[in-house]
Amino acid sequence: MARRSSMALGVLLLLCCATWVSATDYSVGDATGWELNFNYTTWTSGKSFVVGDKLVFKYDASHHNVEEVNAAAYNVCSSSSPITRATSGQTTISLDTSGKRYFICGISNHCSQGMKLEVDVAESSSTSPSPPSSSTSNTTTPPSGTTNNNNDSGAGSLSPVHAMVAFVGLVVLKLGVF
Repeated sequence: MARRSSMALGVLLLLCCATWVSATDYSVGDATGWELNFNYTTWTSGKSFVVGDKLVFKYDASHHNVEEVNAAAYNVCSSSSPITRATSGQTTISLDTSGKRYFICGISNHCSQGMKLEVDVAESSSTSPSPPSSSTSNTTTPPSGTTNNNNDSGAGSLSPVHAMVAFVGLVVLKLGVF
């Protein structure tokens, strides 16, 4: 009986770990960062963004910012009504819903010179994780209409899915189902 419980615990831990590695932090522009004269369309090609991933923008805050905008504003490089604006120099955006997301630099003419990024976020799947990245920042996107100047660092938080898997696993073990 003890052996069966140990095996069940091992399987549960393996499942939890498999879901944790499915999220990826992408350093936007890789070593170049969020900068002029970089092709962000080429940068996104070949990458699969999924719910749970994060975009990490690294930039010189005295020369650039990061604004999330809607599709219409993205297409004409308008920063008149951004969804969010970040000015910290290192901004992490959590991709918490599926669909297209649009980001620009709101400094005059920077968007029209290529500082714009469109990502298409798919539903997450623990069977096809994204490639790893070296970034460790964990700054979240503020609610709509606010400015994000947060630059917190630290360990990632437990998602609701991970918390539920852990809770169910503990209940199963406590009840001795295995």
